[in-house]
Amino acid sequence: MKLAAVLILFTGVWAIGFAQNKTGKNNAAIIIAAKPMTAADSGMVKQLFFSALREKTIENTKLAAELFNRVLQIDPTNDASMFELAGLEKARNNYPVVQSLLERAVTVNPNNEWYWIALAGSYEKNNDLSKLENVFNELIRLNPTKPDYYYDKANALAIQKRYDEALKLYDKVEELAGPSEDLLINRQKIYIRQGDVKKAISALDELITANPTQVKYYMMQAEIYNSNNLNDKALEVLLKAKNIDPQNGIVHLALADIYRERKNTEASYDELEIAFANPNVDLDQKLRIILGYVPQFPEPNARASALELSRLLTIAHPANSKAFAIYGDMLLQSEKAPEAKTAYKKAISLDNQAYNVWEQLVRIDLSENDVDAAIKDGETALSFFPNQSWMNYMVGVAWQQKNDCKKAISYLKNAVSLETQDKDLLTQSYSALGDCYHSIGDIKNSDGSYEKALAINPDNAFTLNNYAYYLSLRNEQLDKAAQMSKHSNDLQANTASFEDTYAWILFKQKKYTEAKLWIEKSLLHDKGNSPVKTEHYGDILFFLGDTDAAVQNWTKAKAQGSKSPVLERKINEKKYFE
Repeated sequence: MKLAAVLILFTGVWAIGFAQNKTGKNNAAIIIAAKPMTAADSGMVKQLFFSALREKTIENTKLAAELFNRVLQIDPTNDASMFELAGLEKARNNYPVVQSLLERAVTVNPNNEWYWIALAGSYEKNNDLSKLENVFNELIRLNPTKPDYYYDKANALAIQKRYDEALKLYDKVEELAGPSEDLLINRQKIYIRQGDVKKAISALDELITANPTQVKYYMMQAEIYNSNNLNDKALEVLLKAKNIDPQNGIVHLALADIYRERKNTEASYDELEIAFANPNVDLDQKLRIILGYVPQFPEPNARASALELSRLLTIAHPANSKAFAIYGDMLLQSEKAPEAKTAYKKAISLDNQAYNVWEQLVRIDLSENDVDAAIKDGETALSFFPNQSWMNYMVGVAWQQKNDCKKAISYLKNAVSLETQDKDLLTQSYSALGDCYHSIGDIKNSDGSYEKALAINPDNAFTLNNYAYYLSLRNEQLDKAAQMSKHSNDLQANTASFEDTYAWILFKQKKYTEAKLWIEKSLLHDKGNSPVKTEHYGDILFFLGDTDAAVQNWTKAKAQGSKSPVLERKINEKKYFE
């Protein structure tokens, strides 16, 4: 009886008759046993194999894989089926199985170059460099005059920091295929990693001599000089590059860096202007440069430079939303809100999916008290981004300012339902809900909203003031109202409206002397000559027994445009009325 043949593969280093095992380490054997084959078996194998190929051709990959596996059940050493199965498994991204099949294939047939090439790809995928090196050894054995295999092995060695070995192989590649740009660049990279600046520069000198108009080589050389603190040399090389290609924006950016390091701010900025006006320079790179100015913005020149560079972006990239968005940001930083608004609108017209731009636009609308624009822009933004909590809040505030509290409540409720983390937004939303519910007479929900706002942030001065004021209007919980009002004044001193609220609560508590002190503070800090505060002052003076001064202030409040329904009666009858 004929004995079954046995094939052995040591993974990591191939160790059959064809392998060169240099280290002898970490070797695990793969054993493939060949079954005795009858003539019928051989015929069946051929039939199944060609059927599998046919199914593969018509992309019936599942059946093809089944047929190839049936081949291997009959003939475990059928390397062609292993190779074909590996291809099918690769299409399914099943890389461990791919690697196993290819290792078996080269074990059975170590002289098939395609098997080794495929296995190299598998090891590259897994970054298994030690095994990859062995594959290139086998490929070189099979085809010793092909430079690609030496080149790929050299690259693998370079990654492992085996630089001297890699350089020798690059020499072998040059011997077989002649000098090339790739070889010079790869050598230059190794010299840099070895810290041999002189050789790195020399390699680039060769490239420049062979390609005197290729600016990229001058750039690479300048980078080496600059990274080794040889700024004068770097500048010299960059100026040569500038003379060769004056329109090259990357050269101007590099010159800007050099001049900045040399503290020549004016020359640096001049180079930046040229680069920014060039539409071929990457926009995102320009954006990063502009954002680099932001930390310097307390300095006016930095702000002005960023503004001008962002303006140049809109000229060089007139169809790019990002250019107008950053221009809007820089205009806003320069306190030019109307111009920023125009830039943001242009950005949105180019890309209506830029949410941050919509938010900036609506914030400007509100800051300009353009409530109608805030509603229009905000609701348009929400048609694209309905789940943005801040946008819902801002539209709610805009409707609140339009005195449409029902619509405001709808948006404000959206804001609190969408947000769970932003305490500032939640506080402001609940506080605004408190104001809105009060306006429509829903006291329960008003108080509840204020309580929620203060539970999140007990130090929100506006919430404290408004809640306290509305309690005082209802003549309820005056001690609590006084405590909240006093706290708001401690948090934000010299605020006329807060001082007026506290004075009014003290008045309600019949603490007229203290009330007089606080209303006078309020009037001192009031820049708008509020008739309400003036009327309150008259009320307090009346209860302090100074009727003439009270009438005088009531009359003044009337002249200031007071809408108080009882003011006329107070003046005529010289008496306080609720």
